[in-house]
Amino acid sequence: MTSTPIAPVDPKVLREVLDGRWAHVRRDARENLDDPDFLPVYGESMTEARERVTRAAKKLAESGRVVLGFPKEYGGQDDSGGSVTSIEMVAFNDLSIMVKTGVQWGLFGGALQLLGTKRHHDQYLRDVMSFDIPGCFAMTETGHGSDVQQLRTTCTYDPATQTFDLHTPHQAARKDYIGNAAKDGRMAVVFAQLVTQGTNHGVHAWLVPIRDEQGNPMPGVTIEDDGPKAGLLGVDNGRLTFDHVSVPRDMLLDRYGQVAEDGTYTSSIENETRRFFTMLGTLVRGRVSVGGSAGSATKLALDIAARYGEVRRQFAAPGEEREIVINDYLVHQRKLLPALAKTYALHFAQGELVSTMHDVQTAVHVHGQEIDEHAQRELESRAAGLKVAQTAHATQTIQMCREACGGAGYLQENRLPHLKADTDVFTTFEGDNTVLLQLVAKGLLTGYRDNFGSLDGWGRVGFVADMVRETVLERTAARGLIARLVDAVPGTDEVPMLERGWQLKMFEFREKHSLEGAIRRLRKNSTTEGMAPFDMFNDVQDHVLKAAQTHIERIVLESFVAGVDRTEDPAAQRLLDTLCDLYALSTIEADKAWFLEHGQLTPARAKLLTATVNQLLRELRPHLVTLVDGFAIPDAWKAAAILEEEAGRQEAMAARDAELRAQNGEATPNDTATDLDVPPGQ
Repeated sequence: MTSTPIAPVDPKVLREVLDGRWAHVRRDARENLDDPDFLPVYGESMTEARERVTRAAKKLAESGRVVLGFPKEYGGQDDSGGSVTSIEMVAFNDLSIMVKTGVQWGLFGGALQLLGTKRHHDQYLRDVMSFDIPGCFAMTETGHGSDVQQLRTTCTYDPATQTFDLHTPHQAARKDYIGNAAKDGRMAVVFAQLVTQGTNHGVHAWLVPIRDEQGNPMPGVTIEDDGPKAGLLGVDNGRLTFDHVSVPRDMLLDRYGQVAEDGTYTSSIENETRRFFTMLGTLVRGRVSVGGSAGSATKLALDIAARYGEVRRQFAAPGEEREIVINDYLVHQRKLLPALAKTYALHFAQGELVSTMHDVQTAVHVHGQEIDEHAQRELESRAAGLKVAQTAHATQTIQMCREACGGAGYLQENRLPHLKADTDVFTTFEGDNTVLLQLVAKGLLTGYRDNFGSLDGWGRVGFVADMVRETVLERTAARGLIARLVDAVPGTDEVPMLERGWQLKMFEFREKHSLEGAIRRLRKNSTTEGMAPFDMFNDVQDHVLKAAQTHIERIVLESFVAGVDRTEDPAAQRLLDTLCDLYALSTIEADKAWFLEHGQLTPARAKLLTATVNQLLRELRPHLVTLVDGFAIPDAWKAAAILEEEAGRQEAMAARDAELRAQNGEATPNDTATDLDVPPGQ
């Protein structure tokens, strides 16, 4: 299998393609986020880290870069997409700062903005934006982390005092892992069951002061420090307990549910479950930010590992004196390049998600349009799915990069252990990944119906095959292009594996078959006499999660295909097209057993698949550093000694080699720069 070599590509062209709709936000960050407080300090204590990260948060507030998503009338720009992009850029620095930023302006400030009304905005929003009121987002409880709808904290209204009584009934109901709680937070958005006139109206949110201006806990509020964690030392996670704390009536964030002076409850959304998911749906920005930030950490790890692989040498070929750079080994390419291809794919998918989120939220919160429930549900499902994909990929890839750098990758000074520790929690915060996969699957199985209640109802839903087709192949911005590519594929096993339509067809088949299989099993269980609703679903949970996973991978591939199609520079398009081939085929290869089991690959085609992946690796090898250059991560942000020291050692070794050649009367190679294998900019 041979093909014309890919022409060299200017990394600046790749940067322009990747920067996308909010290129100005990325450019501003690269040019101005250059403060030492923004970078990790290896070996600092937890106290030192917290103090530095708090300083950094104040500086970011002063810069105005973290408040883009807030209304213009309060000093923001009504730019949700710019806000998420800004947090993605902060994530290239210390991830503790990214999390601190996300808590203050994404979760706490976002809840105030999107769940509150004008009186809350007028009184508090500017102080939240300026960091004069550091805040917390107190949703998670020790005993009910993912099952938010069943939170145990109560907030009961008393008409006589016109106040709510906020109470933690037992230790399992304490608010836990709350960022900003242990040290800085003065106010919290607290989620609890709203009870008035003897009726529970479900989970709502209140603004609750937790410390006075001197930093002392408010009456009835108990604050504990969660203590040392595996990573994110600069984030002051803590626990909050409320012992009959009095909360004024007007501190209820009442955009979606109001309580009158006499205790009468009203809401524009009568159904409690719909109201709950509408409220949570407005807060999707946090989940989108976490996925994007995981992507930033992954890019940084790949940048470090790819550059190190250009200068680190191991073993010489027979008859050669000079050892081989490790990036030239196929096994090393199999580590880095498929991960790099998936990172590009996820970047394009994240860009589409951020644009969709921005447009949906702008329509509702800036232009005052009614919520399009179908669009909102689709946004939530897409955000959940990509958060799962990006955080799982970060965990896997950063570990791989650590191993790819050997012992050097284990040193704190080389950044990778720091990235590994800080991102490990990403798979379980802002939604546990397994639970989020179930959310994605439930959206597929129900066709985004309004009944988003407990899992008990799953086994009784009347599924039909048409729903599968409508859900699996929903219309997207790139759907016309995708349909043309798929329809052009002939029904034969001899289709070339680099035929994009064949790749797309394989992804679509796997998703559709997985979803139909889950539906058949659920339908069968629903007709089994005596089978409890929980068992109906639990019995097929593995099939359900497979359907969600395949759905996510399909939309990621489609996003990559659309990104390649938008690329105008011919050389860059060719490079990205080949990288897209690698993403598609390495994904199929990773699930080769499934495709063999279901008759989509013959044994001979399965062997050809592996050979094709290896050929793509050979074609992409000369462009490995160019591809990480496309991320345009400033050198000052990398904080990895490995990049400077190893290049210096290799240069010194080359100088000694040249000196020995001269002493022996040997010719000195003319291609000194190539011989050094030092990547550009090092």
